[in-house]
Amino acid sequence: MIEKLLRRMIRVGDLTVHLPGGREVRVGDGTGAPVAIRLTARAIRRILGKPGLGVGESYMDGELVLVRGTLWELLELVGRGGGRAPKVGHGSWLARLKRNIKRARQQANGRAAARANVAHHYDLSNDLYKRFLDADMQYSCAYFERPDMTLEEAQAAKKKHIADKLRIQPGQAVLDIGSGWGGMAMTLARDYGAKVTGVTLSVEQLELARERVAAAGLADDIAFELTDYRDLSSRFDRIVSVGMLEHVGAPNLREYFQTVRRLLADDGVALIHSISRMEGPRVTNAFTHKYIFPGGYVPALSEITAAVEEAGLWITDVEILRLHYAETLRHWRQRFMADPDIPQLRDERFRRMWEFYLAGSEMGFRYAGHMVAQLQLARRVDSLPITRDYMISEVVRP
Repeated sequence: MIEKLLRRMIRVGDLTVHLPGGREVRVGDGTGAPVAIRLTARAIRRILGKPGLGVGESYMDGELVLVRGTLWELLELVGRGGGRAPKVGHGSWLARLKRNIKRARQQANGRAAARANVAHHYDLSNDLYKRFLDADMQYSCAYFERPDMTLEEAQAAKKKHIADKLRIQPGQAVLDIGSGWGGMAMTLARDYGAKVTGVTLSVEQLELARERVAAAGLADDIAFELTDYRDLSSRFDRIVSVGMLEHVGAPNLREYFQTVRRLLADDGVALIHSISRMEGPRVTNAFTHKYIFPGGYVPALSEITAAVEEAGLWITDVEILRLHYAETLRHWRQRFMADPDIPQLRDERFRRMWEFYLAGSEMGFRYAGHMVAQLQLARRVDSLPITRDYMISEVVRP
């Protein structure tokens, strides 16, 4: 059974699998750099039961051992061979029903659950994130205007690209939903003259963001709050939300966009930047749900647009960023693996879990149909120019 599964998953490349009892299985077409792994009996049972979760847990627990090559090379064999290719169509009515039930159970995300889910991932340690993110601590897809951009340059380009789409004027009130460590808010206040309110549910992010704002002398222009966006009542000229929609959950997409409309001024503009998927509605993969982002969900564009339409908002522009996040994740993974102090900060199981998360996420954007969508939204049809020239500016240079 394990040999049959391996041959279905690995169709290109060169993988040798050492099984218990001394038996070896070689799969792939023999091309490229050879990769070799050793599996325990428990790893085989795990992988046969739930392949995606089983591979990740077996690697975390040292039951899938790399004899030759790296984890990235192993997962890339699966991706290149079509093992993570997006599924076509929506399946039978029974499959759709099961998927909808599972999504509802995974992603209820009421206020208490949302706080707990955020704390699970974002309150790990600011020091940990500093070690692999860019200097501004942007924990979302960068924008590679040139293939030779550094991570710092690409993240600066992302912020500028978003600011151009928001068409911010000095003095405008801007809401940053999911403000993270404050980098976007600081850019909009410092470079564009905005007055920014940022909301987050992460205690550690909030503390560091406030420290950074004070150190930059921007305390009069930026205020961060530990608040659920649904509890806000003020209205804003501009709303920006980067990498937060993925934490809303499918059952709450309509409430999210209804809240955006309620908080947006009549002539206001919103820019929502979110991971999406090209294959239509699915469920969060088991490894990510269990270990990385409980309550998280990558929405299909069809789900997003349906919720926007129901909220009564204009979709004034959509841009799809395809491989930008794959390149961002490559930078993060390389920095994470190269940092000499991470093994002392966290145990080996945690390090392996995060290596699998970063490498697997990269494969999701290279081979599994994941992408990033930027949606520009407005309440009024005439809030913005009718051509998009204003969105295009000079490429960020080194």
